[in-house]
Amino acid sequence: MMIYTTTETVPGQEIDAVLGIVNGSVVQSKHVGRDIMAGLKGIVGGEIKGYTEMLMEARNIAIGRLIEEAEKLNADAIVGIRFTTSSVTDNASEILVFGTAVKLRA
Repeated sequence: MMIYTTTETVPGQEIDAVLGIVNGSVVQSKHVGRDIMAGLKGIVGGEIKGYTEMLMEARNIAIGRLIEEAEKLNADAIVGIRFTTSSVTDNASEILVFGTAVKLRA
């Protein structure tokens, strides 16, 4: 099981080696049905649950890809992870997660 954290250290562990930067990303497009609901919510207000679910799914995919990259480096943990988003097109956004793969002292 890969440890990943937003902190710069792993509590109770010492970092023995920095293996490098790793990242995971996914580009998610909007769904017509979600866009219709978003338009209605824009009028009446409230959470757009379809988009919330879409972003949660995209975040989980990106984290999975981050972990895969770290595993290729034989990392024990990923520290300092951060998330960012960007618009790729009018109908698609990217979620990117990145951090530093490290080996922990045994």
